[in-house]
Amino acid sequence: MSTMTRRELLQELQTRRIPEEAYCLDGGLPCEAYVLGFGEGQWQVYYSERGQKTGCRDFATESEACVCFLERISREVKPRP
Repeated sequence: MSTMTRRELLQELQTRRIPEEAYCLDGGLPCEAYVLGFGEGQWQVYYSERGQKTGCRDFATESEACVCFLERISREVKPRP
């Protein structure tokens, strides 16, 4: 998928059976989760661990951030059985 919105990303995560507790699509610093957020005029994709952002990447568009998020979480999180 070359372009993607947060809504489409959520649908794809559900289709791939990625556990809901493994991610947050509303930014912030949830406990040990992959995060997609928007702040300071840019989209961010990162892992939230112990109140810190790790592996943070910034994107100009929602679509770029969503595609990166899906690729990353699909590599690093096992789907539910």
